[in-house]
Amino acid sequence: MKVFKELYQYREFLFTNVKKDIRGKYKASFLGVLWSFINPLLQVTVYAIVFPYLMRGQTIPNYLLFIICGIIPWTWFTMSMMNGTTCITNNGNLIKKVYFPREILPISSVTSGCVNFLISCLIILLFAIFTGSGITWHIIFLPLIMIVQYIFSLALVFLTSAINVYIKDVEYMINFIINLLFYATPILYPASMFDGTKFAFIFKLNPFAYLVEAYRNIFYAHEIPGMKQLLGLLGVGLLILIVCYMLFKKLEKRFAEEI
Repeated sequence: MKVFKELYQYREFLFTNVKKDIRGKYKASFLGVLWSFINPLLQVTVYAIVFPYLMRGQTIPNYLLFIICGIIPWTWFTMSMMNGTTCITNNGNLIKKVYFPREILPISSVTSGCVNFLISCLIILLFAIFTGSGITWHIIFLPLIMIVQYIFSLALVFLTSAINVYIKDVEYMINFIINLLFYATPILYPASMFDGTKFAFIFKLNPFAYLVEAYRNIFYAHEIPGMKQLLGLLGVGLLILIVCYMLFKKLEKRFAEEI
């Protein structure tokens, strides 16, 4: 309960940090926050042109909506991991001078990514409307899917941001791992593509494979996402979050010395 009490006491600092992360990312650019829309659109355009040639024999209706339902959530995860892993080392001067709950920095990174994701969801809705797929009541499951992704992302950021203080190579390793995980997640292709193959087990071990499928369920297929899998992920995510937070608090003691 102490952690929640401290976060509440420093809530203004948390909100300020989230706003700084959102505005600071595009502060020097001419288009500013519009890049939250443009970046995913550019990614989708490239993949929509190139990837169908690599998937000959696979026919996916409304492929643009199909991949954008995966790209937008993945962008949130990527932003959270890249910004979150370095959030402690990048704020070394602040940590040495002022006391505040250090967990505010990882929370800010994941939360600012979440806000950008909500903005980018407008792209999914526009694609759903203009491609004729439409929007159905299944969208009410969006908050649950987001909560599960938020918990997993925050757990990983707690872990990587703390370890990165001691082992600076972590931020470079994370970049490689994220790129590898991108192709191991059914974002550009359907998970069914590997059914019955020796690679099928990868999707069973990858929580983001289930999350991408859940987003597609509500935006693309217009059906209820697998609640058993989502609730199972929620339970596992909470357990991992607790463990990673405990490790973060243990490593936190020497942050100021190691930075």
